[in-house]
Amino acid sequence: MTDPQKYLEELMATATQNGASDLHLSPSVHPTIRVDSRLVPLVNHEILSSENLKEIVSALLGPSRLTRFVSEKELDFSIEMNKNRYRVNAYQTKGSYAATLRLIPTQIKTLAELNLPPILNIFTKLSQGFVLVVGPNGQGKSTTLASMLSTINKERGEKIITIEDPIEYIFTPEKSIVDQREIDQDTLSFDKAIRASLRENVNVLLLSDMRDYETMSAAITAAETGHLVFATLHTNSASQTVERIIGSFPPNQQSQIRSQLSSTISGVISQRLIPRIQGGLIPAVEVMIATSAIRTIIRDNKPRQLDQTIETSQNVGMISLDKSLADLVRRKEISLERAEFYSINPELMRTYSNGV
Repeated sequence: MTDPQKYLEELMATATQNGASDLHLSPSVHPTIRVDSRLVPLVNHEILSSENLKEIVSALLGPSRLTRFVSEKELDFSIEMNKNRYRVNAYQTKGSYAATLRLIPTQIKTLAELNLPPILNIFTKLSQGFVLVVGPNGQGKSTTLASMLSTINKERGEKIITIEDPIEYIFTPEKSIVDQREIDQDTLSFDKAIRASLRENVNVLLLSDMRDYETMSAAITAAETGHLVFATLHTNSASQTVERIIGSFPPNQQSQIRSQLSSTISGVISQRLIPRIQGGLIPAVEVMIATSAIRTIIRDNKPRQLDQTIETSQNVGMISLDKSLADLVRRKEISLERAEFYSINPELMRTYSNGV
């Protein structure tokens, strides 16, 4: 390959023109983009060989990252190219180099533009608390968090610190000060950066991930000491989120963390991006708001009761995933078959979609 950099620019331009969310570079297949959750091979490009991929991925990494990649076999980072920003994961497969690139929009959309429920705005008005946006990979968690943080930046004069691996959306300070810190480049770990932020006069913290109980403990402590903390977690629902956090701690600490979590948690937003009938993606969202009943359930170690409480608390703004899916079916945004595929309780969801 004569110019891997130019080849990369061509691929990224094609991905952007086709509205792709991701670009996949893997050995023995064509370069492939993901559009509306579907993989689309770019058959006008040659199948990628191990030799070509080594040149392409090395160009993506650059000299300083390449040394670390060779040592660690995988690496997360972000780059800018063609006036666009990408989150990259470079890795090895059967000895060959490979990479997945996620396109990060330069403009941060509002919650309304993202088709998210208006109730989410309540979390941008909080002075302190712990707000989690959860769901599987690729379901728009980072985009939702960025939108809420952007609202705070525009409406409030706060000191905001983000701790990310890697930095994704770039925030331009408006009413707030926004300091963005990247793991390895600006700090060595999430928990160390969280603890340091408490000495940096921070009001609002954003964590791109919570991978271990040290990070979770530091985040909950930050919320407990009067800060507003936003974070993501790879869980499927509010109840699973509570179980995951508490279960991450050693048994002798779980009673204490239940008490801390019950008093600090403000809400959990669980979302899925569903292919629309007319093309594109639309979110289905579960919303848990920390009412006194929710806090009691967490404190009493009965997380499985959270699902039923969310189901019966629509009057205070809570939304179950099945109700959200049913609303999308009734509005003819998504098909019933799609809704059933993502539903937790398909029978209940069908009841909701029939207007019962």
